[in-house]
Amino acid sequence: MMTPPSQPTASPTADAVEWERKPANIDANLPDYDAAYKSFDWKDVECFFDWSSTGKVNIVHEAIDRHTKGMKRDKIALYYTDYAGRDEKYTFEDLKIQTSRFAGVLKRAGVKKGDRVGTFLPRTPELYIAILGIHRVGAIPVPLFEAFMEQAVEDRLGNSEAKVCVTSPALKGRIPKPKLPALKTLILVGQIEGLADDEMSYELEMSEALDWVEPEWLTLDDGLIIHYTSGSTGKSKGALHRQYAMVGHYQTAKWALDLREEDIYWCTADPGWVTGTSYGIYGPWTLGVTSVVIGGRFDPDRWFETIQRYKVSMWYSAPTAYRMLMSAGEVIPKKYDLGSLRHICSVGEPLNPEALKWIKKITGHAPHETWWMTETGMQLICNYRSKDFPIGCTGKPFPGTSATVVDDQGKEVLPGTLGHLVVKPGWPAMMKEIWNNKAKYDEYFRIPGWYLSGDTAYKDAQGYIWYQGRADDVIKTAGERVGPFEVESALVAHPAVAEAGVIGKPDAVRGAIIKAFIALRKGYQPSDQLKKEIADFVKTHMAAHAAPREITFVDKVPKTRSGKIMRRVLRAWDQGLPVGDISTMED
Repeated sequence: MMTPPSQPTASPTADAVEWERKPANIDANLPDYDAAYKSFDWKDVECFFDWSSTGKVNIVHEAIDRHTKGMKRDKIALYYTDYAGRDEKYTFEDLKIQTSRFAGVLKRAGVKKGDRVGTFLPRTPELYIAILGIHRVGAIPVPLFEAFMEQAVEDRLGNSEAKVCVTSPALKGRIPKPKLPALKTLILVGQIEGLADDEMSYELEMSEALDWVEPEWLTLDDGLIIHYTSGSTGKSKGALHRQYAMVGHYQTAKWALDLREEDIYWCTADPGWVTGTSYGIYGPWTLGVTSVVIGGRFDPDRWFETIQRYKVSMWYSAPTAYRMLMSAGEVIPKKYDLGSLRHICSVGEPLNPEALKWIKKITGHAPHETWWMTETGMQLICNYRSKDFPIGCTGKPFPGTSATVVDDQGKEVLPGTLGHLVVKPGWPAMMKEIWNNKAKYDEYFRIPGWYLSGDTAYKDAQGYIWYQGRADDVIKTAGERVGPFEVESALVAHPAVAEAGVIGKPDAVRGAIIKAFIALRKGYQPSDQLKKEIADFVKTHMAAHAAPREITFVDKVPKTRSGKIMRRVLRAWDQGLPVGDISTMED
């Protein structure tokens, strides 16, 4: 456990903070955060779901079926395009039919209520149809990211004891079936010559399936989804969420993302990660909002063209993407009309102030931070569309939740004091369990009365929370504690720096020195002189003791797909040690 110091290193003073100011008459779904925080009750949201009157629970009904009984029947639910020439759109009625057909396929494969079904596909319409079809039969999806290799696939399908996996011919070779005794059937999406006895063709089976399959009716406490999250050590952990999580997805999408019926919404996250389901499927579609999905790899031109083409009004992406767009320069976005945007949010890793300001410069809108985790299932600390916030802060707790900063004993610390970021249990999307690992689940609650996030933060005098990094990432150098994120933010403010990752390197004199791994922007070349300029820049803009004493230039800073810098990988590189599980790392 960490013993917090009396003050964080180089925390911004009130008069030094730059603010994102909001117009007094801004039109937001959450017009008055402070009033809502005092009075909001999650019970007030339940009336927006059909199960509140029928008692019949299934996310597929609330996200898809109920919309087909009214004006949204023929509304576009999903726009899809990719590099391979696919250019498609699906109404809510189309998704009801397609997910019903896939539910029939799953039933023929022997899938029943409570079974776990893996999805191991690229980001295509079939992936979304598969996840919702799994829900329709009352089974529990286990989404896998398409870049996972054999060990990561084995860990997740093995731990969840998935009975069926939906995959493609190109990916099926990474599924080690002999090591997965519970896995009985593969459903293959895409053309294949010949099927093994334990394989089914998605296209053939769908062509013969019925257009309507009634959902398997569940309880609010039944399983919704299992998402796996990796730590620095050990196997990945399966966070099981329950059906009641939809209440949290719905309301946070409405208030934090500020989604409304007329929006064209683009969540860039893959459903292999929790953002891609909580806010790529459940949140927007319980609200009946149109979503955009693009397949293929990242490309700045294509991203800005997507906003222009579909007239995207709400954009939700990761700091990694925003920084990559920034490093590509201002020439590309100037080619496109981005005027449809009215709100932007960020998720994954805190957004450096420099990138936030750059996105605002090119779009007119500053990305709003949303802090949450795989285990929390929904956004918990955010900056809100109607509320001023200091640039660089994580935000304030979502109404109906309680988050703060405490010491090792669970006592709230004074403003400006570094400590553990914790949340009071009981929010709607809180994980129900860690699959087959009660001891690990209990670790999250080892400070009585709190969910322990593993993150460090401090709270300022106005009640805003400022994320500082993972607890095991905090650097103690010459008696001072330094949060790596604040150093990284200072580094990327330098015009040469595209990405930066910071670690503490053991040092006999200082305990640790600050070491930075830096990826340069186009047009800059590594040199000792540039290292000195960058270190001096941090000294000038932050503090002398926070400046990196060592800098290594790299092509890319290792990050997870959700944008979190993998500092344990940096530490392994620095010390010549094995990097461990890198299944969640970007290519």
